[in-house]
Amino acid sequence: MRDIVNKIFSRFKWIRSLRTRLFVIIFLVGFIPGVIMRSAIVSSYEDRGIDVRRFEVQNQLNIIADHLIKYNYLLDNSSEIVNAELNQISNLYDGRILVINGALQVVKDTYYLIEGKTVISPQVIRGLKGISFSTYDRNNQYIEIVTPIIETIGTLNATDEMPEGTEIYHGVILTSVSSDSIITTREILSRKSAIVEMILFFLLLAIALILSNLLVIPFDRVTKAISQVREGLDDEPINVTDYTETEHILDAFNELLRRMKVLDDSRNEFVSNVSHELKTPITSMKVLADSLLAQSDVPEDLYREFLVDIAAEIDREDTIINDLLSLVKMDKSAAVLNIGNVDINVLTEIILKRLRPIARKNDVELVLESKREVTAYVDEVKISLILTNLIENAIKYNKKNGLVTVTVNADHQVFIVEVIDTGSGIPEEFIDHVFERFYRVDKSHSREINGTGLGLAITKSAVLLHMGTIGVVSNEGEGTTFTVRIPLNYIK
Repeated sequence: MRDIVNKIFSRFKWIRSLRTRLFVIIFLVGFIPGVIMRSAIVSSYEDRGIDVRRFEVQNQLNIIADHLIKYNYLLDNSSEIVNAELNQISNLYDGRILVINGALQVVKDTYYLIEGKTVISPQVIRGLKGISFSTYDRNNQYIEIVTPIIETIGTLNATDEMPEGTEIYHGVILTSVSSDSIITTREILSRKSAIVEMILFFLLLAIALILSNLLVIPFDRVTKAISQVREGLDDEPINVTDYTETEHILDAFNELLRRMKVLDDSRNEFVSNVSHELKTPITSMKVLADSLLAQSDVPEDLYREFLVDIAAEIDREDTIINDLLSLVKMDKSAAVLNIGNVDINVLTEIILKRLRPIARKNDVELVLESKREVTAYVDEVKISLILTNLIENAIKYNKKNGLVTVTVNADHQVFIVEVIDTGSGIPEEFIDHVFERFYRVDKSHSREINGTGLGLAITKSAVLLHMGTIGVVSNEGEGTTFTVRIPLNYIK
């Protein structure tokens, strides 16, 4: 079912349009309440009309019931006043009235059909018990009202057997009142409301169409502005402040654009730097080789000296190329981790031992602080690369007689390695960029120590492959601390 829905949505792209959805929402929000209101009004009108009709007729029947007692109509139905009243109500409400005495005989029938006959029905029996009620037959469209004829004993007529207030049930008025006029009025109201509903339908279509187009105009401006940036017609930050949502989208886009510009600038600088770095060793080797070829009877010592220089240039070229290859291999889509159980403390000691000659050469002391024994399921080669890069950088960018402290710690989820140096630190404006590919904080100093600006980018990629995090805190002139957090158990 979901596949079918997805196919429909993919085939009819307009269904997924924000403009279409806004149009539908605006239209339905206006139209559905109108339909419900129309239906409720028409339906409630009939119910209300029936209730009002029932109340009016019942009140008049109560008055007539009193007149029946007053004029002794149940024994003598010749009273013109009562007959006029009965005929008037019957004609006014297009109904029929039966006056039935206590012996269940019809005293008066406004249709003159069953006078003098006996009527036995549940309604009449209940009326003779003093119960007044009414029912509405919706199918046949008439209201039936049962009104007891009750005599209440007054002070003058009171006896010991019938004290004052005693009620005597003499008969029943059985009334049928037509509701045709109410139904007719309801149908007229329904037709008129249907016309209004149709007008409202087309009006809402127009309003929904206009509003849906107006509401998406800011998004159209966003799309146009982004297209101009994409096509290279504009590279300035985009600002569409009509909605908070467009503002948030464009804030994120502008930040992405800014980072892309920084990355592009860094890439251009990197290409320039690496081109120079790659070209210089080749130029040096060519100069040295040409010098040897141009001379005859070159002394062996000079051959050896030139060959040593050529080998150094080859090593330099090899370092640059290896850094580039390492960065490519750290690509998440291409990386393969060889996970195993690794003793982090032992691995760190081995790396420090390997780097101590470089540290002594730079007059830097290396110190390891193990807070606890740590073992983790990680890729040993890539963890070695992370630690080597961080510690080697701490040595190279340290000062004379400096100190590099490496701490190893862990909690129940991650192990933590901190590399703390006492170097010159990183300027605040560069801290957010130190992990970017091709970014070099101090280009001139990086050349002095044969840096390519890829070490920290490689390190961060290796950390991210392990689902870890790396952060840096630096105070200029005091030193820098790199903190690596990696899960003890690698979960892909």
